[in-house]
Amino acid sequence: MELTTLLGIIVGILSVVGAMIFKHISFSVFLNPAALLVIFVGTVATILNSYPGENLKSIGALFKILFTKQKHISEKEIIELMIDLSTTSKKDGLLALEGKIEEIEDPFIKKAVRMIVDGTEEDVIEEILDAEITAMEKRHETNASIFSSAGMYAPTLGVLGAVFGLIAAMSSIDDTEKMAEAIAAAFIATILGIFTGYVLWNPFAKKLKVKSQHEVMLKGMIVEGVLSIQKGDPPFMLKEKLLAVLPASKQKRIAEELQKE
Repeated sequence: MELTTLLGIIVGILSVVGAMIFKHISFSVFLNPAALLVIFVGTVATILNSYPGENLKSIGALFKILFTKQKHISEKEIIELMIDLSTTSKKDGLLALEGKIEEIEDPFIKKAVRMIVDGTEEDVIEEILDAEITAMEKRHETNASIFSSAGMYAPTLGVLGAVFGLIAAMSSIDDTEKMAEAIAAAFIATILGIFTGYVLWNPFAKKLKVKSQHEVMLKGMIVEGVLSIQKGDPPFMLKEKLLAVLPASKQKRIAEELQKE
């Protein structure tokens, strides 16, 4: 479970609930079918009009990414694996890596090592792997933009809902009490639009982008490691190259953990 996503939603809701309590606003005001219809159904409509069905098929998987921790190979595991592969290649030659391929679970690393064993040129390996990373980045960017688009449209739909409410209020202009109730209800759509746009959809898009950047960094480490192995760099140099990619805090921690083993 990705607790930060769940915690963020809960804190966001609590902030609204707290504000309503302090302002003595009844929670029954949210029982407004018109506002709910405009915001949620309207947002769905904007997304359907913005993206082809092929892209929208991944929405379920995107929510899974947002609410669960993805099982990626860690930085430390990448460095350990690359050191092991480098040690084997230095001892028995690059062809000896063929026996290691089936032990590798990550398909990206497996493909890279197989290309080394097949004798693929360094620039070709780099080109193929970089192309795969670029394609992944573009795919992730499109997926994240689904939520950022929802975050852009929802607040505007809130204004639309408020206009509808004000029109209803004007129809009750002769009844001051009804008009006041209608005006108050009119702004519920605005609240829902702003809340869903800026507390849910836009932050969801940001989280997907951050997760994508982390995956790109991991794959970049793999490319660097594989090319280092092909060049024949000693394991120590390979380790230092991969550690250099990481933030200083992670460099120190992982270096210490590797030293203990």
